[in-house]
Amino acid sequence: MSGTGNGEVGAVAFVEIHQLYGRQSHLIDEGFAAEWAATFTETGEFHSPSYPAPVVGTAALTEFARAFFTAASTAGEAHRHVLTNILIDRIGEDELAVRAYLQIIATRIGGDSRLVRFTTVTDRVVRAGGQWRIARRAVRRDDSGGRGAGGDTAA
Repeated sequence: MSGTGNGEVGAVAFVEIHQLYGRQSHLIDEGFAAEWAATFTETGEFHSPSYPAPVVGTAALTEFARAFFTAASTAGEAHRHVLTNILIDRIGEDELAVRAYLQIIATRIGGDSRLVRFTTVTDRVVRAGGQWRIARRAVRRDDSGGRGAGGDTAA
């Protein structure tokens, strides 16, 4: 696969990125909005065709995560983010390109589970303050019909 980076990452960075994505999923699903927003840089961006406009900056990301959790709770559902097939390319010493598949599953309290959407996530991840943080996330819904490797068709 070409066009996403110029090098592979070592085992330590690989594990750190998996931890970041796992932590991020648990935080938003459990309603820890500020903590979820802190997994982004202070000027982090979230672009998704599922929402009317990009979400930029810590305050807006916090409110976005809070609204996501509240909407699920109001609907009587628990939502789960399931990231798989994480592909990491090194762009620079402190910058990575990460692609992954993201499923959002909704489970009705006392009921069945259903797939809400299946997407491809394309992130630019940077080391900030000694920690990996997401600087820009672009989400492409699989039902969008586009194939763009950069995920920018979703913004």
